Amino acid sequence: MFAQHFPVLPILLPLLAAPMCIILGKSLLAWLFATLVCGLSFYVSIDLLLTALDQGVISYAVGGWEAPWGIEIRIDVASAMVLSVVSGIATLVLVYAKESIAKEIDSSQHTLFYTAYLLCVAGLSGILSTGDAFNLFVFLEISSLATYTLVSLASDRRSLTAAFRYLVMGTIGATFILIGVGMMYMKTGTLNMLDLAARIAEYDSSRTLNTGLAFILVGVSIKLALFPLHMWLPPAYTHAPSAVSAFLASTATKVAVYVMVRFIFTIYGAEYVFYSMGMDIILMILAIIAIFKCSFMATVQSNIKTVLAYSSVAQIGYMILGISLVSGTGLMAGLLHIFNHALMKGALFMAVGAVLLRTGSVDLKAFRGLGRQMPFTMAAFTIAGLSIIGVPLTVGFVSKWYLVTAALEQQHWIIAFLVLAGSLFAVVYIGRILEAAYFKKPSSITEGKTIKEAPMLMLIPMWILVIANVYFGIDTSLSVTAAEAASQWLTQPAEASSAAAIIEGGVSQ
Repeated sequence: MFAQHFPVLPILLPLLAAPMCIILGKSLLAWLFATLVCGLSFYVSIDLLLTALDQGVISYAVGGWEAPWGIEIRIDVASAMVLSVVSGIATLVLVYAKESIAKEIDSSQHTLFYTAYLLCVAGLSGILSTGDAFNLFVFLEISSLATYTLVSLASDRRSLTAAFRYLVMGTIGATFILIGVGMMYMKTGTLNMLDLAARIAEYDSSRTLNTGLAFILVGVSIKLALFPLHMWLPPAYTHAPSAVSAFLASTATKVAVYVMVRFIFTIYGAEYVFYSMGMDIILMILAIIAIFKCSFMATVQSNIKTVLAYSSVAQIGYMILGISLVSGTGLMAGLLHIFNHALMKGALFMAVGAVLLRTGSVDLKAFRGLGRQMPFTMAAFTIAGLSIIGVPLTVGFVSKWYLVTAALEQQHWIIAFLVLAGSLFAVVYIGRILEAAYFKKPSSITEGKTIKEAPMLMLIPMWILVIANVYFGIDTSLSVTAAEAASQWLTQPAEASSAAAIIEGGVSQ
């Protein structure tokens, strides 16, 4: 009986738990409580994913009010897949965060950190679960405001500037999305996404709907840091606390990518967006520029967190490139890379945070000789780095394999070549770090100091992600099956008619 309320729990659990962290007060209690809540959310998310794979779309009417009049929680395979990534990464990062924030955040701010963290998780979960376009904006703002707070909590004063820049850009993006949603409502008179899809399909062309889509795509592109709207991301990831960087790099931009997919495929329709408006060419060009420009920027940075930040923008380019290919395989590759990149980048940022804890620096010079001084941390960084490059037996290889396959299916030989060529930049920026760690003597930053290995609470979640990088690179049955099912559901035209039937027939699970 209780299981029927599972669809709303990933939102309610962290949302109700957030103020409890302030009430608990003590850092240890707040940490234990927040970790438990995220762990429960992860359990529920996995259950929802398995249910969606087995039974199809899960629909839940909040308060018993049927869609489209009431608020609907609607979970399909795609949203359940990303929801599992968000809650799983959130749990692992919280385990990791206990030691990390002790050094990087003032002790008086620890309970604020856990409160903002849970609010961010609730907002991201709400974005993925809601079936209402306006509520998507509301949850987007909840997660964004919490994120600005998390970025600003670092003891480094530059984090305040980074958070302010993030706030300005994020507010512009949210405003664009709100304007776009308002235009859709003005034209259709509804906010329920299924109802929107049915009513938009009745129009052959509408200037209001076209303008609304343009506003939404620009706003979402800012949120997901698509080139050239990405300039808020490098300083935010660089100066945020390490635990925050690991969480945001693995989840926030991935959720925004899903939002773009949802508006394109389930509301406006891929044929309308890509063929009538020509957005496939625009997205493809921006994605390719992002891959090469930001990969190059990563090769010339000395701050390793900045290196990984630019790498994240480049990896977002791969996701958008898959979507822009306008095929089932391309969309599957993009969705699969959301999952795979979360594993890669989470492990890399955790390793860099461990180095910061022990050396007090994330400059390239601080990594010199760490292969011998912090062997487990650098081994984790090495494996995750090889995954970013796309070495076989890692998830990075799986992502690029399907992306190249999608390009070749459509005879896009140049695109396939560019995907492979982009990996060469990853060889350079990851190779520089590994060269410093294993082949150079300690620098003045660490010379003469006894550098200890990272604490177990940091190593365990880090290595869970590393092992996942290898496991899902060898056994792709779960990840590829989920991504393929999500892609098929998003690209099936027949879904529109069944969706309308669900609205007319009431809410079901």
